[in-house]
Amino acid sequence: MDYSRKISERQWNLPGKGELESRREATYIDDIIQKDHLQRRLLENLDGVETVFDGGAGCGRFSILLAKRGCRVTHFDISQPMIDKARELAEEAGVLDRITFVKGALEDLNAFADRSFDLVISFDAPVSYTWPNQERVIAELVRIARRKIMLSVSSRLGTLPYLANPIQKNQFFLDEEADDPFVRWCAENRDAMIEGFRFDRERAEKLWADGLMGGEDEIAEYERGGAPWCITYTFLPEELKGILTADGVRNVRLSGPGACGRTIPREILVKIMKDPGQRRDFLDFCYRFDSDPSVCGMGKDNLLAVGDIPAERECSGMP
Repeated sequence: MDYSRKISERQWNLPGKGELESRREATYIDDIIQKDHLQRRLLENLDGVETVFDGGAGCGRFSILLAKRGCRVTHFDISQPMIDKARELAEEAGVLDRITFVKGALEDLNAFADRSFDLVISFDAPVSYTWPNQERVIAELVRIARRKIMLSVSSRLGTLPYLANPIQKNQFFLDEEADDPFVRWCAENRDAMIEGFRFDRERAEKLWADGLMGGEDEIAEYERGGAPWCITYTFLPEELKGILTADGVRNVRLSGPGACGRTIPREILVKIMKDPGQRRDFLDFCYRFDSDPSVCGMGKDNLLAVGDIPAERECSGMP
């Protein structure tokens, strides 16, 4: 097993991870915007879809939505705490009988036959955490899809500006006093992060060139018994489109969830989110803006691709 998989397993199996992840849309404005975009795009692509594979499904945000729409969903995740929380929420929603929960890693989809699912989705960048196997994982996700595939991965162009902004996450706190350890840490250390910041051009140039965040430091922390953030591969728009096209996917459409929202100060975002009318109109506007191909690379964290699987396909990139 390579380090990316081992690090991911330890990170996502931390105690309480499922509970924290299930509350993200009550905590972070960028999550509200991103998941609203993903939901809209998903609901636009359900014609003829009866079966869905949700890879890296987390606490069930989209598995449960799809089950409510009548789909039969395979909820696949590396984390038992996530699966446990998803099962709890699915039971509360009355859709437990429409979801099959499977614990596993995206690096190993051998249990699933070719073209097993009408729709394959993988949101919030789990594919990016499978480095150096990300291209093989994409090919495998395409292999098990019959009609459509939807992937969101970490965006390289979207990530690069954050190397010059140590407090970028503070912009998206719905409540700076929220009962979330990360929110509290960021709020308490805001001034220290600004004071200690120094722009590292070499680091930025490296990320731009190789797309890789993390590596030796994360491996060393893992070996010391820690739970570092996952080693992450970030994609360029044309790169992701090219990989999917080589794997036989057609009509690939890209978008950048959060491209609009990232330009707006926290005080204004909070005001918009607390007014139901403004919030609805703003999310409508964000969806239109973030769907424009001109901004697809500048999504807040993710680059989203949607593509069609031909009835007969030749997948030159398949293993």
